[in-house]
Amino acid sequence: MNEQIIKNMRVHNEYLDEYATKDWDAIRFDDEDKDIRPSFLRDSDRIIYSLAYARYLDKTQVFSNIENDHVSKRITHVQMVSKIARTIGRALAMNEDLIEAIALGHDLGHVPFGHAGETILNRISLEYTGRFFNHNVHSVRILKDIENNGRGDNITLQVLDGILCHNGEFVSKEYYPINRTKDDFLKIYEECYTDVDAVKKLRPMTLEGCIVRISDVIGYIGRDIEDAVRVGLINVEDIPKNVVEILGKSNREMINTIILDIISNSLNQNYIKLSENIYNAIKELKQFNYENIYYKVNSKFTLDKYEEMFRGLFLHYLNDVKNKRVESEIFQVFLGDMCDGYLINTSDEQKVIDFIAGMTDDYFTSLYNKCINK
Repeated sequence: MNEQIIKNMRVHNEYLDEYATKDWDAIRFDDEDKDIRPSFLRDSDRIIYSLAYARYLDKTQVFSNIENDHVSKRITHVQMVSKIARTIGRALAMNEDLIEAIALGHDLGHVPFGHAGETILNRISLEYTGRFFNHNVHSVRILKDIENNGRGDNITLQVLDGILCHNGEFVSKEYYPINRTKDDFLKIYEECYTDVDAVKKLRPMTLEGCIVRISDVIGYIGRDIEDAVRVGLINVEDIPKNVVEILGKSNREMINTIILDIISNSLNQNYIKLSENIYNAIKELKQFNYENIYYKVNSKFTLDKYEEMFRGLFLHYLNDVKNKRVESEIFQVFLGDMCDGYLINTSDEQKVIDFIAGMTDDYFTSLYNKCINK
């Protein structure tokens, strides 16, 4: 392998901050042959080429069943988070390859109909498996145990950790990374399935992971307002005056304000930090979004319908699996291609949850209409 090419592909390490994750720090769970690409760049390629990544295009961000092509889909959000995080990362001399891989993979585990669907699938999972379902945990499961026909993609520890710990629902003023081994990671990953509070305690092991986590917030908090205005749910004038004065009125202004604040407070530090007034404004805006958008976007009738659809499809395909109906969609498009390791080590209930969680909104609806709502 040409040494000059290898050097060119890794030259960015010479310019990284002392607290950045270097390419040679990458840890894989299984050994691999050498590649001209640095490990984290290789990870982002694997994520982009994954089947789960292709399904981002037709998965809901916040607004489902909306006839408006300008309303965000999951893929839009993921690309925004990647761009925001890489901007912060470049300014702070962090490893952009690691940032990109975490950002591109962070929402792979989202289910049909966004957080509403996730809440329902969590109830079903608890009822039938005794284990919690969280999209960040399932994102890891996809890359570790479902992609590549159930063999996983052997993604690095740092990327899987950043994905697991990305949840932007929990905003902090400061983000400090915590050192973690492979065994540490696997332990907290498993705890997320059995401890209801485990996901609230997650902290990334790298500064790059911390950057993606705060970028997840930046990526949705202003854009969701713009989408809500587009569909007539709120007006721009409804945004709290204090928030507008501090962060700005448009998504563009909010993103720019928060990014510059993070950079100025985090340069050459071993943490990612927001100033007090920006942090408080983000919290206030986040609360506004919950009260005026997230709690109102779906009516009780719609949520009840989603519940009926999820439970109907779950029981339908669970029955197909237990009775080995190989003509069923779950065998034809999912289980039929899975390796023996996945088939042997995965319960029937979990197989159905994996299948449903991976569906796009349209595919989910079409199967419901075909199998249940005949």
